[in-house]
Amino acid sequence: GFLFALGALAIPVIVHLFNFRRYQKVYFSNVQFLKELQEQQASRRNLKERLILAARLLAVLFLVLAFAKPFIPANQAAKTSKEQVISIFVDNSYSMQTLSKEGSLLDEAKHQAKEIAATYSINDRFQLLTQDFEGKHQRLLSRDEFNDAVDAVKISPQSRDLQQIINRQQSLLKSQSESAYIYILSDFQTNMGHQQLIRADSTIGLNLVQLKANKLPNVAIDSVWMLNAVHRPGENEKLVVRLHNYADEKAEKVPLKLAINGEQKALGSFSLDPRMVQNDTLAFSGLKAGWQRGELTLQDNPVTFDNQFYFTFNIKNQLPVLLINGGAVNPYLKAIFATDQFFATSNVQDGNVDYAGLSNYPLVVLSDIKSVSPGLAQQLKSYVNKGGSLVVFQAPDEDINAYKALLQPMNAAYPEKLLNEAVKVSDINVNSAVFKGVFEQMPEHPDLPVVKKYYQLSAAGQGISENLLSLPGNQPFIAGYKSGAGQVYVSAVPMNEDFSNLPHHALLLPLMFRIALLSGHDQPLFYTLGKDEAIESPPIQLNEKQLLKLVKNNTSVIPDARQQEGSTLLYVSDQLKETGNYSLMKQDSVLSIIAFNDNRKESNLTYLSKNDLKKIAPEGNFINAATPSIKSELTSINLGLQLWKLCIILTLIFVAAEILLVRYYKVDRQHATVTV
Repeated sequence: GFLFALGALAIPVIVHLFNFRRYQKVYFSNVQFLKELQEQQASRRNLKERLILAARLLAVLFLVLAFAKPFIPANQAAKTSKEQVISIFVDNSYSMQTLSKEGSLLDEAKHQAKEIAATYSINDRFQLLTQDFEGKHQRLLSRDEFNDAVDAVKISPQSRDLQQIINRQQSLLKSQSESAYIYILSDFQTNMGHQQLIRADSTIGLNLVQLKANKLPNVAIDSVWMLNAVHRPGENEKLVVRLHNYADEKAEKVPLKLAINGEQKALGSFSLDPRMVQNDTLAFSGLKAGWQRGELTLQDNPVTFDNQFYFTFNIKNQLPVLLINGGAVNPYLKAIFATDQFFATSNVQDGNVDYAGLSNYPLVVLSDIKSVSPGLAQQLKSYVNKGGSLVVFQAPDEDINAYKALLQPMNAAYPEKLLNEAVKVSDINVNSAVFKGVFEQMPEHPDLPVVKKYYQLSAAGQGISENLLSLPGNQPFIAGYKSGAGQVYVSAVPMNEDFSNLPHHALLLPLMFRIALLSGHDQPLFYTLGKDEAIESPPIQLNEKQLLKLVKNNTSVIPDARQQEGSTLLYVSDQLKETGNYSLMKQDSVLSIIAFNDNRKESNLTYLSKNDLKKIAPEGNFINAATPSIKSELTSINLGLQLWKLCIILTLIFVAAEILLVRYYKVDRQHATVTV
């Protein structure tokens, strides 16, 4: 509408064509010199008037254009739509606690989100998204509702990558409006991009707003694990701590403290080179039976969210072992486990096995069973897949086909035929986990079992296998096989003196003890918040009125419990927001203690550069949040390059040019060149 004012350009033209200046006649006796002078001045006056006219026309032109607000359209110039939809992601991961010049990065991101919303019309609709991916953030909000929702955003343990965030935003925007925009406000840690090209809808404007944090040193505890296979009351325990220096400077003498059940058990300090990872071992003892609540603490300021690490484990008074036999109890196996009260042995015949209770036994030993029934074979396969350990000693008169049906599905070797030849065990695998640490010194010619006859075992299946004891020709005598989450150990001879001297041999006791001690399938030492992983526990029987709860101080969460064969799976989704050791309770009884830690991806305080972001998101617009006015930058991105300011400047320039031409461009100071 302002372009109608271009008609004002006629005014300077009219003034130029009709010179309203009146001339006064002056009579001279001789005008010969005046005529020559007038001819010289006429051309100069004509040039001056044309320059003044051009300056006036251009001044009026650019003044009118300034009010019309011209612009050069951008690649994602706003489409003509009654309503636009804008999705704004505010990163609220732990790294956003880092301080910048304006305070924490999260506070700065919340301020920038409101400023972005202010650049759009009051009729536009907004979506707020955070790392939590909450259901309430799937709806569209007005500007005021959006600002209120932004104020409520808090730090979260979740950590998502850039592709997940964009996919979540696009899933809502595609069905809402033709004119849609995505904004991602984040510090863009290196782990968000993974240097992979982002797949984004080209019809939706993508804008990446990077918040700059101060460079800070950071040392974190990445993980822990125990060296002891089984935890017994009063025994010495060793905990390996994985430490990571995420900074470019060396960390000197960082204190590290270990507490078990609130009591300090170990104290030390460590130094770590830049970007290095190292493992430290902490030793402690004097623990009683029951669940142990562990907490590691290091002093590393100013980044403190990853300075604590929680873990739990259970010390049992006894280790249950189930002996399944085909008749009478095998006296040799019974005698072995009777030598240590730590093993609680149960004996049962193969026809009376309680299938539902198999998961209560870390170790099951089969012996002297002529033919394993299909039902027992299927249950044992399921037991091993879930992490149980199975030892198979065949019967002297066994059904070879029945043992093949038992062992072949578990990728374990099975007996093919009976060989009546006397041999001696030729090799012992001291590098296997079973014999590791058993011998102080291995003699050159050890006393190994003598075999009178044995079953030739088939080649192993596709699973992982290793020979513990080998016959000549590398034939397995006793071998272990990985199956699912568990282990299967198969012997080439029954536990019978007619086949070998193994029942009386000194190797049998450490062999069975180590297999039993390695068979414990305890729950993991810790879980990670933000990961959609199931917590597996032994079967928990619940009635309609009973609920399971995860409890820590005043925090109580009801997990989703799902029963499956041999175990109960618990899902907490995004209900847990705080790290620590939680008690799993059924009514008033504590079933177990479960530890939760933050995702250590947030500990790496290195960030993607502008070039990195352009490589992984070439269609996106990179916006530096440190710019003086993010509103003007967004306007130029969404609508194009605004030219009204340039028009104002040009108007002032041409007005000044007109003034200078009028005042200083003189045409009446010429002198006659003819001599009088």
